[in-house]
Amino acid sequence: MIRVLLVDDHPVVREGIRGMLSAEPDLDIVGDAGSGPEAVVRVAALAPDVVLMDLRMPGGDGAEATERIRAEHPGVHVLVLTTYDTDTDILRAVEAGATGYLLKDTPRAELADAVRSAARGETVLSGRLAGKLLTGVRQRTEPEGPALSPREVEVLRLAADGLTNAAIGRALHISATTVKTHLMRVYEKLGVGDRTSAVSQAIRRGLLPEK
Repeated sequence: MIRVLLVDDHPVVREGIRGMLSAEPDLDIVGDAGSGPEAVVRVAALAPDVVLMDLRMPGGDGAEATERIRAEHPGVHVLVLTTYDTDTDILRAVEAGATGYLLKDTPRAELADAVRSAARGETVLSGRLAGKLLTGVRQRTEPEGPALSPREVEVLRLAADGLTNAAIGRALHISATTVKTHLMRVYEKLGVGDRTSAVSQAIRRGLLPEK
């Protein structure tokens, strides 16, 4: 038997899910909870195999509860079941350690199969949500804006040290006009309009060390 804990802040929803899954001979609904913190307590008391976790709940959301459950009970798998399908929500849940992510309009048979897969530690994600997750990951990992060239970083580093264009030119053996051209390109790439903003933006992006 696969022991399942239901977590949702709406009692009617919990009863509906219980009714859907109770007909499955291999699924045992061992309890429920109405909030994230309560879910953490119930997991410790009931030792379920799978937690069906709502995402947005008062008193502590599902992602926070998922992270705690996975940290304190690594053998328990969390399957998010929610109405929210935004990239941010999906990514937060997966980063928190959720085994899968389903929407509440998932058919009963598919939901039951997803619980079984989650109990085996398999990732459960519909094709549409998988695409959203991939988009979110790409947005997190892609660099912000065009990359600076090594020469542009060098010019900006010297500008951060307070050197004038002429002094930077002497240090790099280039003309002050060329230095100005490099800085203008840096401003454009970083989306700023002056040296101070460029240096601050470059430090924020890790292009220059903090002073």
